[in-house]
Amino acid sequence: MQKWIMSGLFFAACAFAVILMFTLPGKEQVAEQNNPTMPVVQLDSAKAEATAQKAQCITCHGDQLQGGVGPSLQNIGSEHDAEEIFSIVAKGSGQMPSFKEKLAPEEIANIAMWLSEKK
Repeated sequence: MQKWIMSGLFFAACAFAVILMFTLPGKEQVAEQNNPTMPVVQLDSAKAEATAQKAQCITCHGDQLQGGVGPSLQNIGSEHDAEEIFSIVAKGSGQMPSFKEKLAPEEIANIAMWLSEKK
């Protein structure tokens, strides 16, 4: 009887290990999540500003990017380059939420390039 119980537990543990092996993300996926790659886009300032309003960035950063709940973004380009801004917007940072599920990578890249020009 005890052998049957031990065999059953062993089988269940093996099945669980196989399931985890196929469902857990690989090293490449984890690396991509930690450091999203910024796609190459042509800067379109009007579209970036419209996307920022659509994503409601002005709720926290103000209608003139002067700050409020979130920090001022009027001179963000002197602190961060476009890739750093892309990473912050995509992943989120501190109280800022991630926008990778709300905006396309190209939209985030356009906003990042637009903000990096603000010096």
